[in-house]
Amino acid sequence: MASAPSSIPSMPGSPSALHLPDTARDLVKILITGPFGVGKTTLIDSVSEIRPLHTEERLTEASAHVDDLDGLRDKTTTTVAIDFGRISLSDRIVLYLFGTPGQERFRSLWDDIAHGALGALVLVDSRRVEASFDVLGLVEESGLPYAVAFNVFPDAPRHYSEEQLRRALDLEPGTPMVACDARERNSSVDALLALVQYLMERDLPESR
Repeated sequence: MASAPSSIPSMPGSPSALHLPDTARDLVKILITGPFGVGKTTLIDSVSEIRPLHTEERLTEASAHVDDLDGLRDKTTTTVAIDFGRISLSDRIVLYLFGTPGQERFRSLWDDIAHGALGALVLVDSRRVEASFDVLGLVEESGLPYAVAFNVFPDAPRHYSEEQLRRALDLEPGTPMVACDARERNSSVDALLALVQYLMERDLPESR
């Protein structure tokens, strides 16, 4: 992969974003993953230059005993297969973003969705860090390199240090960890760039 881009062209929905340029060479599949209600769909919506694909259904009373809504009072829908979006980081590098379902009951879809991905951006909610443990376990079992992005919620605690958060998630020292606001395009792009830069740095020794 080439060096990190300095700017991100094409806002979502602009005519120039609909078709890939002839120069596009690095078409990279990235997973956007994390627990139920962490903001995966929101992040893809905020950065995608095409109309995102969603497979959302409304939450019902029938799912109340399997979908933990603790701390998610306003959550009314859930992804039941994938979210999909696309963002061009430069004329050459294009990311295809695949959002995964966050509940254990959709775990059987994981291998199919993860097939062919080069890396994962794991969203974490600092109000409920423990909810991310299972997803991090899946990512690590798959062998995918990943970065962690703490999605900032208005009522999230502010007193955790980076060291405390790394220790809580048992992250390796080199694993990128950033804060982001999934609602904000620039913030979400920065999180994706942290992952892409990490993937490029891992790839450099192999290309020598």
